[in-house]
Amino acid sequence: MSTHRSVLRSAVPSLIALAVASAFPLSSAFAAEAAAVAEAAAEQAVEQGAGAGASATVAPAGRNQLETVIVTAQRRAENIRDVPMSIATVKGDKLDVLTSGAADIRFLSGRTPSVSIESDYGRTFPRFYIRGLGNTDFDLNASQPVGLVMDDIVMENAMLKGFPVFDVDQVEVLRGPQGTLFGRNSPAGVIKFDSAKPVFKTEGYLQLGLGNYSTKTAEGVFNMPVSDTVALRFSGTSQHRGNRVHNTNPTAGKGTQDFEGYGDQAFRLQALVQPNKDFSALFNVHARNYHGNAALFRANIIKKGTNDLVDGFDYGSYASDGINQQDLETKGGSIRLKYNAGDITLHSITGYEKLKFYSRADVDGGYGAVFAPPSGPGFIPFPVETADVLPNHRQFSQEFRAESNYSGPLQWIGGLYYFDESIQIDSINFNTFAPGNPQNAQYAVQNQKNKSWAGFGSLNYTVSDKLKVRGGLRYTSDKKDFTAMRVEPPLSSGPLAVNKDSHNVSWDLSGTYELSKTTNLFARVATGYRAPSIQGRLNGLADKPSSADAERALSYEAGVKQDLFDRRARLSASVFQYRMKDKQLTAGSGAVNMNQLINADKVTGQGVELDFQANLSDEFSTTIGYSYNDTEIKDKNLFVQYCGNVLNNAASGCTPTNRQGPFVGTSYIDGNPLPRAPKHQLNFTLKYSTEIGNGEFYAMTDWAYRTSYNFFLYEAPEYKAKKLTEGGVRAAYKWGNGKYEVAAFGRNITDRQVILGAIDFDNLTGILNEPRTWGGTFKVNF
Repeated sequence: MSTHRSVLRSAVPSLIALAVASAFPLSSAFAAEAAAVAEAAAEQAVEQGAGAGASATVAPAGRNQLETVIVTAQRRAENIRDVPMSIATVKGDKLDVLTSGAADIRFLSGRTPSVSIESDYGRTFPRFYIRGLGNTDFDLNASQPVGLVMDDIVMENAMLKGFPVFDVDQVEVLRGPQGTLFGRNSPAGVIKFDSAKPVFKTEGYLQLGLGNYSTKTAEGVFNMPVSDTVALRFSGTSQHRGNRVHNTNPTAGKGTQDFEGYGDQAFRLQALVQPNKDFSALFNVHARNYHGNAALFRANIIKKGTNDLVDGFDYGSYASDGINQQDLETKGGSIRLKYNAGDITLHSITGYEKLKFYSRADVDGGYGAVFAPPSGPGFIPFPVETADVLPNHRQFSQEFRAESNYSGPLQWIGGLYYFDESIQIDSINFNTFAPGNPQNAQYAVQNQKNKSWAGFGSLNYTVSDKLKVRGGLRYTSDKKDFTAMRVEPPLSSGPLAVNKDSHNVSWDLSGTYELSKTTNLFARVATGYRAPSIQGRLNGLADKPSSADAERALSYEAGVKQDLFDRRARLSASVFQYRMKDKQLTAGSGAVNMNQLINADKVTGQGVELDFQANLSDEFSTTIGYSYNDTEIKDKNLFVQYCGNVLNNAASGCTPTNRQGPFVGTSYIDGNPLPRAPKHQLNFTLKYSTEIGNGEFYAMTDWAYRTSYNFFLYEAPEYKAKKLTEGGVRAAYKWGNGKYEVAAFGRNITDRQVILGAIDFDNLTGILNEPRTWGGTFKVNF
């Protein structure tokens, strides 16, 4: 085993160096820092894995080989090693571990390089970031530069992106612009979820779970052939958790409650019709019903001048005089048709989604106010309780695609795409700033119609046995019609209209060179595009909707993908640079619960990504992921309002450190990194499995580390996230030829508590990460 470990230690750094050397030039300081951190991370993880299995012998050739990973990043099934872009996948045991305890989609955050996911709404409205690029906007029609594709359907609205993860075959993370083949608002990348499909045999499973905080889960799958040509697959999940945070408000009365309990149910029904080998039709119907709480905004939990929690902080206590309620219903379906017409395969993908949403929360995070005692905890300058409602939403999409499947050096894909979305948003403020009138509701109504169409194509050409090249092109036309009206009887404003039309041509060019039978080098240059954005909460009579013009990305990346030690290990390493033009950003008001959309002239980023996995012995296997992301806003004239300046009260505001802006209460943000963009991320898993009795025992631990990041566009010590390391574990025993499994799990097992987000217009109000959870499951397969 020592020889095996030595070879691993020498191979990993050299391959990273090869990736860096084969790419475009980077600054020497950046390259040195990234290489040093990556090398140290790889050596440490390999040492831990090798040390744990030091008593094992090296497997002979042919044993313990890693399975081939097949991805559809280029809309074809391909070996991940042959795809010229940076890709990560999550599946199998790792996916089971990460979703233990009914974790929502945020379980992916930090578990693959350059990926972060957070939410100011709790289990709904996830916000995705890849390579530092994301969107902190909390408005319900906010677009994101990370596309989420679920079973080949683009989920545009953020409320559709939090669908529970169950009976999923594989998750693919495509890093960098995907403007050609996916195209729908994806200049940062795409996260693809592929559900397990119906098969022509009877199979399924039922899994029941219990955990702390009165958590109860049930998940089941039943797959059956109806005939020789029709197969059905039903998948469902039900997740419940009791309240775990007690309301300690001394004036609590009717309308107040304890917090953070929920019920979340979802199902998916699929029907595969395959009358012959040339034609198939896959029908998909799915729905979700969620009832619970929004995220808790906790007043005055940040120690001024630091990012520490205040002394004596207790996660299980929270004082509020408001109502916290959240309800979400989503329904959708899709039809995927595939016909093999000889040398050409035809595809039709039709999708329809609709949802209803209601979320009400006590945004000030406390009770009362300085003018309405008693109040607390700490200084409460004014009460803020708001609700956001989606009474009407629908999304329709249609794609037609043709692709070649004949032999020969030239292959192609071409298609058309259409998208149509209609959305209504009601934003309600249950409080005004006027003393003595805390319950006078006011609201704004927004309506948006969004239509888009695109034509796209790509060519793949095999130049030689060693070299393959690919080029793609996409034309996109977007149109948004938006109106907003503020209603506060008897005063109102509007309707105010904003219309945006945008057109774009995206392209990419990439190549793969086979350095040896086990090693491929790749390089890619690609553009990306996000359509203009509009929003208008209209808190005051003089308020107007804000908008941001389309953003465009240009990205370069290069790297190496290599199978090692007779396919017992696999490495993917890449370096990248990008620049964004007219980057869409979200600025807070500094005074009230509003956002404003702005464009930065330019944003740049560069970094390194590493994915490594290995079967270290018969019993031990490991995965390692690392990323370095260095982002910078470049706009010397851009400034934003900062925290809590409405009352100019030193007790309630933060301490911004950026250069003072042109007006009181503003800061310039030129040179700042993008918000919620940690510079370093590292993830690691180690699995041990062995036969015991007539079954198999396995234990797996997973860890994720990230450095700090800014919550907002400006910098302040209170609003800089602490470094965070979170770990999980799952231990299970399978018997009866895999028919039965009993498992125990723990998430955030060190119970680390840090502030993940904040409210920047009020009183050092913060949002926390999930506390330690644990439990057990029993599963039966049939």
